[in-house]
Amino acid sequence: MAYSSSTRDFVALSDLHPNLARPNVIGVVIGKTDVRGFPDRKNIGSERYTFSFTIRDSPTYFINVNSWGREEYIRSLSESFRVGDCVTIENPLVQSKDGEKEEKFNPITPSCYKLLISENHSVVKTSSCYEMDTKLLSLLHLPVKDPQDYYSLGDITANGQSLDGRILNVLAAVMSVGEPKYFITSDKRKGQRCEVKLYDETEMSFPIICWDNESIQLAQSWIPRETVIFASDVRVNFDKFRNCMTATVISKTIITTNPETAEANVLFSFIRESAQTGALHDKMEEQSKESINLETIVDVYTVKQLKEKALQSDGKPEPVFGIIYGYISMLDIDDNVSKVIRNRCSVCRFVVNEMSNTCTFCGDISSDSKSTFVSFDILVDLTDHTGTLYSCYLSDCVAEETLGCTVQEFLTLAEDKRTALKWQLLLERSKIYFKITLSPNWRSGLKANILSCKLANPIEASQSLLGKKLQHVAW
Repeated sequence: MAYSSSTRDFVALSDLHPNLARPNVIGVVIGKTDVRGFPDRKNIGSERYTFSFTIRDSPTYFINVNSWGREEYIRSLSESFRVGDCVTIENPLVQSKDGEKEEKFNPITPSCYKLLISENHSVVKTSSCYEMDTKLLSLLHLPVKDPQDYYSLGDITANGQSLDGRILNVLAAVMSVGEPKYFITSDKRKGQRCEVKLYDETEMSFPIICWDNESIQLAQSWIPRETVIFASDVRVNFDKFRNCMTATVISKTIITTNPETAEANVLFSFIRESAQTGALHDKMEEQSKESINLETIVDVYTVKQLKEKALQSDGKPEPVFGIIYGYISMLDIDDNVSKVIRNRCSVCRFVVNEMSNTCTFCGDISSDSKSTFVSFDILVDLTDHTGTLYSCYLSDCVAEETLGCTVQEFLTLAEDKRTALKWQLLLERSKIYFKITLSPNWRSGLKANILSCKLANPIEASQSLLGKKLQHVAW
């Protein structure tokens, strides 16, 4: 197969071989690394620069492209296109690749070759996919791995440290995209970091971390609770500080945004269904809030006991109300305000699209401020001496009472003030009233709504803790 334009023919990537004279190729960019510099062995004291990218011209074929040269040339070339662009390459050098060595740090490709670009002999141009072949556009939505070859987020969490350091594939939806953070490394190089929270039917909050500009820019285009990604060859690790599994985008990783596969379609359906369920749940929560009398909640649990009780419910939907004497171990309110505050529809209370100010379930909502309202929408982790309850829902008035400020007051706080507010609450022994419901779509199968969270009376907390320990001994 060959592509053609009004000026030249393009060789299909599958037809490339080292003896082919002055080939021209075209493809859509499906992966790309940042520019890096290395000491030049021929010119001591100077550096050579490089970056690589991967292009695809058919559902079954893609190839890695490497470019080396002067810093000015390499940076200019790298900045001329992004993932998702179409490029034409004139006269690249076709080389056989050392499979094991090449694939240690580069995406695994079906080709036996790689392309090398030189400043003196090759030309790379960005082209409109519409001008060349619209079929190239559809390739952006095809994973480079078997669409069934992936781990669910729940599988990764369940396997835990046994998967530490493994390279694997992930299919998940985007829950939130953090703001990029920039820093200077110890060797005076500029660095960056962006954390994205993923979710699926088995896990509601799983971090994937981007360290390079290319993946960070790609992540900024994702729409929370709408975008699905298939990330091939990400590295998973156990984060000892956070006591959870995380994923990291590496140089081998290729991310397919909104893949067109049967497996992704199931996940898209889950997003829509969970969104609708969430809208109804929020509305019922708001309507029933006034009827919940905290004085009637007297049962005290440890986190371990609570999980055990939930497992003994035999799938019954009845909620469990109770009290935990513990502390908030995760409260991310200073990183990105948009992650903890949402505009909601006044009719169904579902999150409103920030750009279009429309509600997915109630049709178009006007810009009239009466049609929407802002509210806290925070996920926190609760911990006691027996374990941690992850991703507990702290929202609306309860969040305002816990934080000691309204949404409007919170929005006026500078980042350092938000950080100070966080540390006023973090790791402080608290008396927490909660409502737990079974939810297979929520992390650990339990969805926890915090009804009240206030600093605990030390004597009351100690007596409760002692009672639980004695009760444990009696068992």
